[in-house]
Amino acid sequence: MKYELIGLDMDGTLLNSEKKITPGVVLAIKEAIANGKHVALSTGRGVAEIAEYREQLKDMEYAILESGALVYNLKKDEMISVVNLDESIVDKVFDAVKDKDVFVHLISQGRSVSPEKLIPKMDKYHMGVYIPMYEKVCTKVEDTIKFHYEDKQGIEKINLFHTTPQDRENTRKKLQGLPIEMLDAEETSLEISPLGVTKGFGLKKLCEYLNMGIEQSIAVGDADNDLDILKTAGLAIAMGNANENVQKIADIKVADNDHDGVAEAIYKYLIEK
Repeated sequence: MKYELIGLDMDGTLLNSEKKITPGVVLAIKEAIANGKHVALSTGRGVAEIAEYREQLKDMEYAILESGALVYNLKKDEMISVVNLDESIVDKVFDAVKDKDVFVHLISQGRSVSPEKLIPKMDKYHMGVYIPMYEKVCTKVEDTIKFHYEDKQGIEKINLFHTTPQDRENTRKKLQGLPIEMLDAEETSLEISPLGVTKGFGLKKLCEYLNMGIEQSIAVGDADNDLDILKTAGLAIAMGNANENVQKIADIKVADNDHDGVAEAIYKYLIEK
């Protein structure tokens, strides 16, 4: 099979353990695009949260963002596809955590909305590595729930950062049965997306937009929120640092994110160099 598109997860895949894109990976992406291939992001992040990488990725045209809720043209800064959570669902999610010690992070119209006072305390929610990024890119508000009801714009995704895995499980049980997608991310984060909206859904939307068969796509990932896109793509590639669930379903394994595994995937399987 001749592959035409590769979808790259960011955290744990495209980004090394220092949240950087290495020069070797940047070069591989440039070469792939120069060879007429499509290289796209495939991430739970929103538009605001990829801002610091846009210069390095300036040749990249497309991104599957917000775990598939937003498919975006990076060159034109315009939405290709967007799906919002139903407001009745948003109400139920907020009700489930309103009296709990939970960091409620919203992705709304591409904005990353966070409670200002809790950003310096993100270590408590096992998200400390993201403090510098959140300080830079977030729309900082006093209370994210109150902000949404005053803002009255759609929400594509809700991230709930908990203090313990058990607290996350308790929230999951409260929300069980709702028509939503729930995915574990990081150590204690629960990602809430519209039903049927996953990174795999986003990949299908992008392939349709490009008039390309899904079998011509490659997906690369490391964590549970990559499982659906890995199952959807024509070729599933696990990073060397991928968890056991990803390694079980992957067709191929490459080097880890600190040893240019993404570059290996591009050179071996996309441009077959």
